[in-house]
Order: sequence, then structure tokens, then C-alpha cells
Amino acid sequence: MVFWVFGYGSLVWNPGFEYDEKILGFIKDYRRVFDLACIDHRGTPQHPARTCTLEKSQETICWGVAYCVRGGPEKERLAMEYLERRECEYDSKTLVDFYREGEPSQPALTGVIVFTSTPDKVSNKYYLGPAPLEEMARQIATAVGPCGNNRDYLFKLEKAMFDIGHEDDYIIELANEVRKELGTAEKGILKERKLVGSSSRMPLTKSHIPTLQLGLRPEAVAMDS
Repeated sequence: MVFWVFGYGSLVWNPGFEYDEKILGFIKDYRRVFDLACIDHRGTPQHPARTCTLEKSQETICWGVAYCVRGGPEKERLAMEYLERRECEYDSKTLVDFYREGEPSQPALTGVIVFTSTPDKVSNKYYLGPAPLEEMARQIATAVGPCGNNRDYLFKLEKAMFDIGHEDDYIIELANEVRKELGTAEKGILKERKLVGSSSRMPLTKSHIPTLQLGLRPEAVAMDS
């Protein structure tokens, strides 16, 4: 048995599991959105982070990396268990076609696993839904969890997409809005310190971001990067 998994968030720069092959490419009819709560990597139940998930979107493509795991049932089981713990906020595994760079008409792979989330606040307790850009930026700029702060996740994703040669306009726009938010905080709160790109913890600001009534999952902590 062999399985392929598509990485479109932190898996792009930090897969964290043993794989046998990786391919740069894209999937069709999906786009990245920061609509999912993260409470045990880069946020907390009291101040959830916003993390990347996928939203169906006709006539769009989402670039990322497909990883192959082969080598026997035990190796595949360990890789999948790791992924399921790490991606614990994602409530679905979707099978998609994967296209290699330069070959947009014929899928290079079929049945590739991608971790996705149901866009429904009733059935999916981690789904935050969309919000105004400024509100999302404020939340990302201030959320902190066991793996670090939320903004570094966004900035690393922005850099990872640049490094593979396929920048995401949505990610760039959101990252720039977070930088603007950090600049405002720098002037109003921490004039002597440069926050952009640093790992300094900022004071949390009150807003109408909901507190999620969820407990931390110990097995999922400190896996993201």
C-alpha cells in the first residue's frame, strides 16, 4: 500500500514525517482561507489562532507539495497517525487529483489525501468562518500557543510559497495587513522594539473573537512549526 498526501499549509515547509518522494504541483477548484481555529499549536481556547484550510472555489488552483509514503504497513501507519494528531482540527480527509507543474490537463496522481474542514460552525467546532481582513489580522497578530505565535505561521507560509515559486495573493495581502497591525502596536505599545518578524509576545487585545470551549489535546501539542 502507498499513500500520497497534499500539503498546502505548514506541511509545505515542515512535513515532520518520513516520506519517500515529494512533488511540487497543485490541486484544482480549491483556495486557501484562514477560517479555521487552532487552539493547541499557535493559539489557545481563550484566544484561538487562525490557521489555513481549503475552500471550494471553481476555476482556481492551490499550489503545494504532494508527499508519498511507501515501504510497508507499519511505516504508513506511523506517518498517518502523526498526520492525524498534527491535523487534529481538520475534520475531513478529501481525495483529490494532483497536477504536476507544467502538466495542467492530466492529473499526475489521483486519490491524494488532503486534510480539509467542514465550513459549518454547527457541525465543525473549529470552523471560525470568514471575517473582515483587519479583524483577521488583529487575531493573527496577537494569538500565541505552545508552538509559537500565529503570525510566524502566516509569515512562514508566505515565504514557503515564494520559495516554491508560486506566491498566493491572498496570503500576501493577509500577511501585509498583519504587518500593518504590528506596526500600529509598535507605535502605540512597544515603541522601542521592532516586532515584525520577531517572536516577541505581544499583549493580547480584547475583541469579539469567540472563546472556544475546548480542551487541549496533549498529543497534538508542539507538532506544528
